[in-house]
Amino acid sequence: MSSRLAVLFVAVAVGVATETARRAGATGPAVAMVEPGGDAHAQWPRWRGPSGQGLAVGGGYPDAWSDTENVVWRTAVPGRGHSSPIVWKDRIVLTTGYDDGRVAILAFGRSDGRRLWETVVPDTTAEKLHGKNSHASATPSTDGRRVYAFFGNKGLVAVDLDGDLVWHRSLGTFANYHGTAGSPLLYEDRLILFQDHRDGAFIAAFDAGTGRELWRTERHGTVGWGTPVAVRVGDRVEIVVNGQHRVVAYHPATGRELWSCEGSTMEVIPTPVVGHGLVFCPSGRAGPTLAIRPGGRGDVTATHLAWKETKGSPFVPSPLLEGDYLYMVNDMASVATCYRAATGELVWQGRLGEAQREGFSASPVFADGKVFFTNDRGETFVLKAGAEFELLRVNRLGASVLASPALVGGRFYFRTDRELLAIGAERP
Repeated sequence: MSSRLAVLFVAVAVGVATETARRAGATGPAVAMVEPGGDAHAQWPRWRGPSGQGLAVGGGYPDAWSDTENVVWRTAVPGRGHSSPIVWKDRIVLTTGYDDGRVAILAFGRSDGRRLWETVVPDTTAEKLHGKNSHASATPSTDGRRVYAFFGNKGLVAVDLDGDLVWHRSLGTFANYHGTAGSPLLYEDRLILFQDHRDGAFIAAFDAGTGRELWRTERHGTVGWGTPVAVRVGDRVEIVVNGQHRVVAYHPATGRELWSCEGSTMEVIPTPVVGHGLVFCPSGRAGPTLAIRPGGRGDVTATHLAWKETKGSPFVPSPLLEGDYLYMVNDMASVATCYRAATGELVWQGRLGEAQREGFSASPVFADGKVFFTNDRGETFVLKAGAEFELLRVNRLGASVLASPALVGGRFYFRTDRELLAIGAERP
């Protein structure tokens, strides 16, 4: 009886702590995503853009297109890959993989789509993949001097903006049953990458100039395809990983674990978003979304979990936070969900086309007061941002789209299964 009472007491204590955190909302130190400095704010230099959250800068973005309407240019992309394009000034960069085992980094001219260069990685180590994955699923990152790309068993690579190889580092082979996919995070002078797999899961930092390993911390996850984020919490920075069974924060200089919060499912893909003093972490096949107050120490499950919900959570796409609202798509049922971010209150839900299991891979983006959700069929559902579900239109590219678009200077840059397209309201 005493052990049962103890369990009951702990459960009540956790519930009270969670409800207290929910009611308190975003209190404590200021919390924000760390964004790259300099010219990066006007580019799309990494996975999900300068904010790391899929938010376009400026305005003038079209909200209507087809495979011909508002297409400024289109160009063929060789090979196969699901990495998103990144944009730096006059060029667009993405990665691809070939049937013979080669992988490469490609650059295209931003004004006309002309291919500028291709750099083949000097490694063809085989890697087993899920049918929906590719050998080029991780999105590269750039600091305006070099482009950094991760190719799983084929290693971590840096090239300059002319395509010349700067360094290549093999990280060994990975025992992840769907293959690898997580994009590297460029933070200050280092690349931070985590890989959860059966034979030596880790998070590690590498010198951006040389590829030298700076630190490595063991992890205990066996699968995962996520991307870490850098979060500023008051006067300190935390590297937050949305991983198997728990969310973990690390010190960026040493890799020391700072805090963890339990509640994620076994398979985790979405990248966290940040705002209202919280880090939002969806997980699993429509598993829970956790809203966590960062800045804690040790296991913070009972003290820093502000809210937790299961409705509408995605499996593959990352969430989008804009203003007071958190937007997600449940890709197991093609249903979009909007929460009030600070409290977890359900605002609305709405169907996005035909219900499909795992029908969305691209993450949503925001521009000009609208949220854009693109499914694997190349259909983009344009919703008015805000407290009502209002579907404005559906745009169809007539091609498969698994990569998230890049948005710069009033144009969308979409990667389909065969092309790269620039979509804008006006031709140059």
